[in-house]
Amino acid sequence: MAGGKMSARQKMINLMYLVFIAMLALNMSKEVLSAFGFMNEEIVISNTATTKKNTLSYEGLALKAEDQPEKFRSLNEKAKQIKTASSSFYSYLADLKSKMTAGIEDTKDYETMDKTDFLDAYFFQGDNYTKEGQEFVDKIENYRETVITTLGSDFKALNERTKFRFNTTSDNNQDWLDRRYKGFPLIASLTNITQLQANVKNTESDVLTSLLGGQLEADSKLTTNNYKGIVSLNKTAYFAGEKVTGQVVLGRYDSNLVPNKVTLNGKDITNSVENGQVLLDIPAGNVGEKTIKGEITFMQDGKPAVIPFESKYSVIAEPSSAVVSADKMNVVYRGVQNPISISLPGVSGNNLKVSATGGRLTGSGSKYSFSAGSGNTANINVSAKLSSGKTVNSKATFRIKDIPAAMGSARGQFGVVQMPKSSLANTPIGAGLPDFVFDLKLQVKSFKVKVPGQVTVLVTGTKFNAQAKKALSKARRGDVVTIFDIKASIVGNSTYQLKKVIPVSIEITN
Repeated sequence: MAGGKMSARQKMINLMYLVFIAMLALNMSKEVLSAFGFMNEEIVISNTATTKKNTLSYEGLALKAEDQPEKFRSLNEKAKQIKTASSSFYSYLADLKSKMTAGIEDTKDYETMDKTDFLDAYFFQGDNYTKEGQEFVDKIENYRETVITTLGSDFKALNERTKFRFNTTSDNNQDWLDRRYKGFPLIASLTNITQLQANVKNTESDVLTSLLGGQLEADSKLTTNNYKGIVSLNKTAYFAGEKVTGQVVLGRYDSNLVPNKVTLNGKDITNSVENGQVLLDIPAGNVGEKTIKGEITFMQDGKPAVIPFESKYSVIAEPSSAVVSADKMNVVYRGVQNPISISLPGVSGNNLKVSATGGRLTGSGSKYSFSAGSGNTANINVSAKLSSGKTVNSKATFRIKDIPAAMGSARGQFGVVQMPKSSLANTPIGAGLPDFVFDLKLQVKSFKVKVPGQVTVLVTGTKFNAQAKKALSKARRGDVVTIFDIKASIVGNSTYQLKKVIPVSIEITN
């Protein structure tokens, strides 16, 4: 179009082409400006949504720090520092955007926001930065380093992402601030700063996710520090030949997970929690099956979460001595209450069914009394249903014997007793069972006195009467006075008759 001689018409056509191309270029520039503006709007909307999400995450982490301070307090402190730094930097960027648009009447008219003079003058002075330009770079770098320092070396991936988002390094011998903001239309720079705000919000979101996610990941790792295999048997005592049943479960162990309250059998034992474990220290109790039952309470989302627990164990009698039985010595005596102890290992006394033949059995649990009848043998029958469902029946046979012969006594002595006749006259005559297993008290009702050379005298009661004393007065030194045919009864038992009372002999000493 520029070569050769052109007619006036050709010149007009060429001029029209130039105007047309200029108009296309102008329209394309306006469309680009509008595109930046629409992009800025989308980023602003996204920032608002991310801010709401981050606020909920901050609140959730703070609540967890209250519920489980040992685990989440330090993480919450990091989050609070990040939040403070992010809020300050975000507000600074918002203030800068307000200054950039201060003289614009319609901030939605993006096609008019094509000037570059504001930031060119605000950030730059010749080849140097203005005070405001240097402050802008410093703010970015300070925020970046604050995040990295607060997180520490455990968050390498997030630290690298933060360095990338807030990188201010010069490239290809071109200064970073020059490359990103010098000579750019106002709307492009405005969008760029809004993107910086988005980077702040996204960094906060990543930090919160990493803090919570890192703790959850550590909690969920299947390691011997985090989990323990726990054997849970259906019961804690088994009989020979019985099947052992139960479960092996994977239990979560966390020394930092401290409950807010623990109750055991209705008693508060919160002070017994140590390193995330409830330490049990309770008396075993009496023989039989016992139940451990309670609740562990944690705070979750500001509300108590109650976890119940229950287990059973058996208490068996502790042996205090060896059990030695003499063969053929299973004997019960007529006329007394014979104590009977009954037990079955692994079964509490109140779960035993006990009956007897040959006499009357009274009592409960493991302690009974047996009163023998008129026969020669007695049987104690014991029945119990074991936890396996099996029924055990047992029988013990006893011989029934009468109470052995009692012995007369004077001054508590048996056999031949020496004493003056003056003492004998005032000494009560008694009776006893010196070699009997039961400590029975006998009451003498009457007895006969035989003094050598004198008529036998019957005495009612325990002391010599006048007639017996008269006969005794005729006794000489060395004579043996015989107390015989002693009639006695068991104190407190008026029905049983003693078969015989062996006489007591008194040798007169003067």
